[in-house]
Amino acid sequence: MLAYAAMKQIRALVVDDSQAMRRSIMYALQRIGDIVCVEAQDGAEGLRKFTAGKFDIVLTDINMPLMDGLKLIGQIRLDPAQKSLPIVVITTEAADADRARAMTLGASAYLVKPIKAQSVLDTVKELLHLE
Repeated sequence: MLAYAAMKQIRALVVDDSQAMRRSIMYALQRIGDIVCVEAQDGAEGLRKFTAGKFDIVLTDINMPLMDGLKLIGQIRLDPAQKSLPIVVITTEAADADRARAMTLGASAYLVKPIKAQSVLDTVKELLHLE
């Protein structure tokens, strides 16, 4: 079976109000190979960019201005065509209740900051079924 990356270019939406964190996540993702990362600084901008484009995966923070990551997940999951889209939450919220809420809303994975680039990479590869 061909790896996902070998079949097509991967498009990732990275949503975080911290530019440094967005850059760190995108740097980790570049190790996958043929990937295009689109940035958004809050959930509202993320939703606008999401609806205007086609993405293979979304990585989002929870705590952001205008629209938080949980609302973003909820909005994405309203579209039946997006029920299987992988969504990774990357946040400082470490409580089990926060994790449970994100997963109930439709998150595919939940990573707690500080994160290591390898953790992001491993999670994305697993969700996209990459070798």
